Amino acid sequence: MISVNIDTIQQNFLHYLKQIDSGETVLILKADRPIAELKPISDSKILRPYGLCYGEFTVPDDFDEPLPESTILEFEGQ
Repeated sequence: MISVNIDTIQQNFLHYLKQIDSGETVLILKADRPIAELKPISDSKILRPYGLCYGEFTVPDDFDEPLPESTILEFEGQ
């Protein structure tokens, strides 16, 4: 990770963009305090494997049934 103050990144912005493009993360500082982090965007989306939580929980048989009136009233704050 590269740390750089605001003035330096303003003067050499293209240089730091090239660093980010090559995989570096740039931490921007203001008065020696971190205020932002610039990092490359991942090109690939990592998909969760199918069946990742298989067997960890069971959906009850009444899952699709309407909620009781008392529960609906609680959600509505009544």
